Amino acid sequence: MDTTVPHSARVWNYWLGGKDNYPVDRVVGEQVREVYPEIIDVARESRGFLSRVVSFLAGEVGIRQFLDIGTGLPTAGNTHEVAQAIAPDARVVYVDRDPLVLVHARALLTSTPQGVTAYVEADVRDPRTILAAAGDVLDFTRPIGLMMLGVLGNVADTDEACEIVARLIDAVPAGSYLVVNDGTIASAEEAQGAIEAARRRKEAGDPYYPRTPAQIARYFDGLDLVEPGVVSTPLWRPEPGTSPRPIGSHGAVARKA
Repeated sequence: MDTTVPHSARVWNYWLGGKDNYPVDRVVGEQVREVYPEIIDVARESRGFLSRVVSFLAGEVGIRQFLDIGTGLPTAGNTHEVAQAIAPDARVVYVDRDPLVLVHARALLTSTPQGVTAYVEADVRDPRTILAAAGDVLDFTRPIGLMMLGVLGNVADTDEACEIVARLIDAVPAGSYLVVNDGTIASAEEAQGAIEAARRRKEAGDPYYPRTPAQIARYFDGLDLVEPGVVSTPLWRPEPGTSPRPIGSHGAVARKA
């Protein structure tokens, strides 16, 4: 592990307020923050979105299997922790292409005795490998919660990203749910900072391509969107008593009929 070179997962961990980062990661994190101050809100609201979505799926819907693609470094409130707190027998497969992430995951993401937590090293662009490995743990005849948070923005071409989602959705049974959350550009003012932030992230080894809300909505074609649909991340079923404001990321949940 080279601590003199910035690492994308560690930079994201820094934005989340985590401890698994080094001075070089914090330097890059602050450089991005200078041109796009909202990145801190985007990172932290993404974790809140994950918690609300998994609580909804494991609690209200009754999903007991999750395929989480693009795990990132473990921090508080990971998918299996939220799911297994509601349903101890929940089974979760994490997927990431980064060996550093998987080292941390194997050490820190432990399951309940009743449930299962497994890890797959694969790229989001390789659905065949992901599905084959996940099939060793998940039952693809039963509904699955397909989590894709902050990962489709790593795919440069929107059509390719949509094709990846379609292939994954084709593989899961009716009653499964797709969850997507990614950075968005909704105005010219947002575009300037977000594009510069994307350039800085690319220099850190994490190419990222924010999209418009309409492009995010394409991932859900043919699925039944759960209310309130495709919205700015903090606005998706916020906690009672909170007053969230829109930020530069959008997310949604949809069911495969």
